[in-house]
Amino acid sequence: MTIRRLPPETVNRIAAGEVVERPASAVKELVENAIDAGARRIEVQADQGGLSRILVVDDGSGLTREELGVAVERHATSKLSPDDDGNWDLLRIGTLGFRGEALPSIGSVARLTLTARAQGSADAYALAVEGGAVGEAHPAPFAGPHGARVEVRDLFFATPARLKFMKSERAEAMAITEEVKRQAMAHEAVAFALDLDGRRVLRLPAEAEGPEGRLKRLHAVLGGEFQDNALLIDQTRDGVRLTGYAGLPTYSRGNSAHQHLFVNGRPVRDRLLQGALRAAYADYLARDRHPTAALYVELDPVEVDINVHPAKAEVRFRDPSLVRGLIVGALRHALAGAGHRASTTVASQALGGFRPGGPSAAGFSAWGAGGWTPSPVAATANLPGLGQVSARVEPSPSGFAQVAEAAMAFVQDAPPAPAGETVVDPTLFPLGAARAQVHETYIVAQTRDGVVIVDQHAAHERLVYERMKAEMEAGGVTRQALLLPEVVDLDPAEAQRVADKAEELAALGLIIEPFGPGAILVRETPALLGETDVGGLIRDIADDLSENGAALALAERLQAVCSTMACHGSVRAGRRLSAAEMNALLRQMEATPHSGQCNHGRPTYVELKLADIERLFGRR
Repeated sequence: MTIRRLPPETVNRIAAGEVVERPASAVKELVENAIDAGARRIEVQADQGGLSRILVVDDGSGLTREELGVAVERHATSKLSPDDDGNWDLLRIGTLGFRGEALPSIGSVARLTLTARAQGSADAYALAVEGGAVGEAHPAPFAGPHGARVEVRDLFFATPARLKFMKSERAEAMAITEEVKRQAMAHEAVAFALDLDGRRVLRLPAEAEGPEGRLKRLHAVLGGEFQDNALLIDQTRDGVRLTGYAGLPTYSRGNSAHQHLFVNGRPVRDRLLQGALRAAYADYLARDRHPTAALYVELDPVEVDINVHPAKAEVRFRDPSLVRGLIVGALRHALAGAGHRASTTVASQALGGFRPGGPSAAGFSAWGAGGWTPSPVAATANLPGLGQVSARVEPSPSGFAQVAEAAMAFVQDAPPAPAGETVVDPTLFPLGAARAQVHETYIVAQTRDGVVIVDQHAAHERLVYERMKAEMEAGGVTRQALLLPEVVDLDPAEAQRVADKAEELAALGLIIEPFGPGAILVRETPALLGETDVGGLIRDIADDLSENGAALALAERLQAVCSTMACHGSVRAGRRLSAAEMNALLRQMEATPHSGQCNHGRPTYVELKLADIERLFGRR
C-alpha cells in the first residue's frame, strides 16, 4: 500500500475542512484508516472521554519507514491513485477515507505517536507529531506480525479554546462508544474491542459476512430484542441493493437515534434515507414514534457522491428517487409479509405489570365457550353456545357483519384434519379460540401454548382501516372541484418542486398546475379531506419535498382521515360481543396484514406464553 501526495488540482476539488471536532471524530478517522488497511481486528482504548488518551491498534497491512513520514502530511493518501492518463478520479471512491487529512489534523492539535510494521517486514518503526511538529522515524517495538498502533495524547492541547466546547468526559465517552458501534455494525467481518478508562465496554468477535453474520453482530450491538423483532430486508432495483433489518411497528422508539443507515459500508446520516423510513412506516406509526432499522445500501460508487462534507457522514445520490423508492417499497413489502405479528416486547411489558410492584391483574367477567366438536369444515356458528345473543342485545354494525362473513370463509378454507380425527381444535389457530370478554373491552383467547388478549376496538379499527385503504386503491381517490381555483404563492424553487410532483399528487386526488413563477394553482382536492386549508396543505407538501424529497403531508392527511373514519366505524369498547363475533374478529385479524398494531402503532393484542405464565406463579 503506497501513500501518494495528491497534486494541488486534486486537493482543490476535495471538500476541505476540519475533520477532528471531538474525540469521537478522531476515533472514527483512525478506525476507518484501519479498515481501509484490511484490518480484521481493531482495538480501541480511551481515557477521560478520549481527551487524555486515545489508542487504536489494528492488524492491517501496516506502513514502511518511508511511508510514516508521508502519512502525516496533508493530502497524502493511499486510497487514491491516478489512472493511465494521470487523472485522479474522485467519483469512483471505494474506500472509507480518501482525503489524507485525518492523521495530520490530529497531529496538529495533539501529541500523536504512530507505530507500524509493514506486512512482510521484520522491523517496526515509530514517528511522533506534537502540535504539528513532525519528528524523525525510528525503530520501535510492535506486538504482532503487521499492523499499526496510533496513540493520541492530550487532544486539543495545542488549541486550548477548543477544549472549552467539549462536553463532559462521560458524554464524550458515550460518543466514542456509539461511533465504534456504528463501525462494528457496518463491518461484521471485523472484530472490535473497546475499553474506556481501563473498563471493558465492547468485545465483538468477527462474524461471517452475509445476513446471518450481520444479524449476529446487530444482536450483539443492539440487543436480543432487536433480533427477535426484526424483519429481513433484501431487495435490488436497477443496480442498487438494499439489505438489512427493520423493526416491527410495535417495536418503535421515541426518537430516530435507533435508525442506522450505511452506504457502501459507510455509516451515514442522510435526510433522504430518514425521510424514506418515515414514509414507509407512515401508515403504521404515530408522528411521535420512530421505527428501528439497520439498513445497508450498496451501489456503484459512481452513483453516489461522498465528497459532500469533511466528516463524510452525508452523501448525495445521482438518482435519489430510485434509492428512496427502493427503501419505501422494500420496507412496505417486509411489513406486509409480517402479517398480524406484533413485537415480543409487548408480552414482556405485560408480564412486567404482573410482577411485584406492578399493577394487579384485573378480575375476569367470563362466559364458558364449551368444547369444540364440529366436523373439520364446520363454521364458527356451530360452536356450542354460539347461537346465544350477548347479554346486552345490540344490532351488529354492517362492517362487523362483513368481518364475520370473511371469517366464516377463512374457517371453511382450513386444512382438513388428519385421517381418523373428526375434531378441529380452534386453539391451533394463531390467535386461538375466544374464551372470555373482560370489561367488555378485551377478548381473552386460548392458543395451543398460551393466552392472547385482544383490544377489540383497536383490532377492529385496523381491519376497517385496511378495507378502506383497499377500496381507495381499487377505485382511486375521489376528488372534489373547488368552486374557485385557489392560487398559492411559494418560493420559485418550492413551486417548481411541487409542480414536478403534479402526477403523483393527482393520484392522491390533488389536481394542481403551475401558475407563473412562484405560484401553484389548485383546482381539485381529495373529497375525504372535506373543507381544508388548501394553502396550508400546499406549503406542507413543499416543506416535505424540501426535507424528504416526497409529498408526505397529503398522504398522511388522507391516512389520518381514513383512520378517524375507521375509528368511528369500528366496534367500540364497552360493547359486549357474542362468542361468534369474537372468534370472527380473531380469524379476520389472522387474515389481515398489519393487524398486530392499530393505526397509531400500538399493539392490538398481547400474547403470553404458558411458560411465562407458569413462571409468574412459581411453577418454573
